[in-house]
Amino acid sequence: MNVELLRSLAPQVLSALVRRYGDFDACEDAVQEALLAASQQWPTSGLPDNPKAWLITAASRRRIEQLRSETARHRREEAVALAEPPDAEPVAVDDTLTLLSLCCHPSLSRPSQVALTLRAVGGLTTAEIARAFLVPEPTIGQRISRAKRSLRGERFVASDSTAQVLEVLYLIFTEGHTASSGAEVNRVELTAEAIRLTRQLRSSLPSDGEVTGLLALMLLTDARRPARVSASGELVPLASQDRSLWDRASIEEGISLITGALSSSPVGPYQLQAAIAAVHAEAASADATDWAQILTLYDLLRVVAPGPMVTLNRVVALAQVAGPSAGLAELSAAASDPALASHHRVDAVRGHLLELSGDLAEAREAYLAAAGRTLSVPEQAYLRSRAAALGGG
Repeated sequence: MNVELLRSLAPQVLSALVRRYGDFDACEDAVQEALLAASQQWPTSGLPDNPKAWLITAASRRRIEQLRSETARHRREEAVALAEPPDAEPVAVDDTLTLLSLCCHPSLSRPSQVALTLRAVGGLTTAEIARAFLVPEPTIGQRISRAKRSLRGERFVASDSTAQVLEVLYLIFTEGHTASSGAEVNRVELTAEAIRLTRQLRSSLPSDGEVTGLLALMLLTDARRPARVSASGELVPLASQDRSLWDRASIEEGISLITGALSSSPVGPYQLQAAIAAVHAEAASADATDWAQILTLYDLLRVVAPGPMVTLNRVVALAQVAGPSAGLAELSAAASDPALASHHRVDAVRGHLLELSGDLAEAREAYLAAAGRTLSVPEQAYLRSRAAALGGG
């Protein structure tokens, strides 16, 4: 049985049913039963000529059975359901984009959007999502159930929801690339799923520069993953990474994608972030990094999509170009932002800049303060090791 085939077809079948019948929760149940039937029948009967059509037909029959068994108050839905099953190949409607749009419906909270996207489009089980986010399984189950209830009766409608979808996919990737809590630096299952879903989205919207930019950003960032952790499990900062371990194929693809997007689409925040990642990827060593170009890109990003992390990252670039004193002055002003005031990375950056400027005692205190504020065990260990390396007890 081709598990990957079923996994790739599941969201397409689900989107076809929801578009026809509504009621996300009931349609998902029908699709799960169709997938189970396929896993039992196909190994003996053989793969159908059109697996997607087979699944849509099987799931539609199950949904019709569900509607027929419901009470009289559901007669309207029954009348709709008794019509012909939805076309296996709907015209001018893209399954991935429409299902992603529904999972990222603005009526849902962001945690619910993430959980439902991974469940309905990504095909992850509730247990897998819970493990990835270090959240109890019942909590994830409740989020998904609430999201489905909220979407009950919703149908696919044309709307400009791509930006919302991109935000959710980027959030999934970011949590996987730099886990906000727990003992792991990376959660590969999340980064891999975010990249897979973004590839699917780009196949639907190949001319959208921001979709391409996000895929490029993910590939360029994930390419550094093999060098981010030492053999002993310690976090390795970008400047100290062994660049020979970086995934060159992902880097080449990412650079090609962002080069094409910047030359053919209006510039957006994901494209600018991907361009910054490309500058890092193209440098043969940390010392060879073109920080002046990175600072220029952050200046543009600060105009296009201002935010606390953009501000903080720009401080680092400024310090590389104009010196640690300039960076510290900018950081002091930035730290007044409530969104940054208690963030551990402010203290981490302050420690780095103080270390560069020679104020080792203050740098040590800043590193320790940062270690006390992060929930990531590898980050805690790294920051404490930086503090210990500066002496002072």
